Amino acid sequence: MTMHVLQRKAQITEARQQLARRGLSALDSPVRRLLGRFGLHSSPVIGDRVKSWDVLTSVDFIERNVAKDAAILDIGAYGSEILSILHRLGYRNLAGADLNPLLGESPHAGEIRYEVCNFLHTPFKDESFSAITSISVIEHGFQRKELLREMSRLLQPGGYFIASFDYWPEKIDTKGQQFFGLDWLIFSASDIRELVEDARNYSLMPCGPMSFSASERTIACANQRYTFGWLVLQKAR
Repeated sequence: MTMHVLQRKAQITEARQQLARRGLSALDSPVRRLLGRFGLHSSPVIGDRVKSWDVLTSVDFIERNVAKDAAILDIGAYGSEILSILHRLGYRNLAGADLNPLLGESPHAGEIRYEVCNFLHTPFKDESFSAITSISVIEHGFQRKELLREMSRLLQPGGYFIASFDYWPEKIDTKGQQFFGLDWLIFSASDIRELVEDARNYSLMPCGPMSFSASERTIACANQRYTFGWLVLQKAR
């Protein structure tokens, strides 16, 4: 499926349990997370339990569709769990991009290429990657055309852009609310339809059915209640 939605909060726990059973969970310990919250160590705190469904859904898709020797990029990679998981699964041609200057202290820094940069303007060559992941990133400072242009430039023909994001079918007003100094967008169904339609201008196409319905507001944050959506676009061959 090209687009689907986290329906129940219990799915987050179920996804984390599945990752743990497979030996893939890369969440930092509660103690280390607490130390990081108070600035008592400088290296990235890896993972966010609430994004377990997003991470598992993306990893499952990559395992089914992307070869182990393929090049994969994670954008918004600071603190992201997905590169550590892919590394555990035997993927070795991995890269991460983020503006945080401490990105280079992320796990497996000797084996994963980390680039401190704006993911809308990266230093990677054209058609460098078979897949690009984005776990709950594009809703912050969203720039549709710039995002689509760079993802299309970076992807090889047949490659996948795999993104999760804050979502609710009806529009939620987040005007004046920011994270990381950036405007915050909770995507609506109409926002996603517009994104997918515009993506065609950059040779990025949906590659399966799209479901926009949501049943439970699984996430509460900044006085808003919503859930997560997940989307895959494939670059034309």
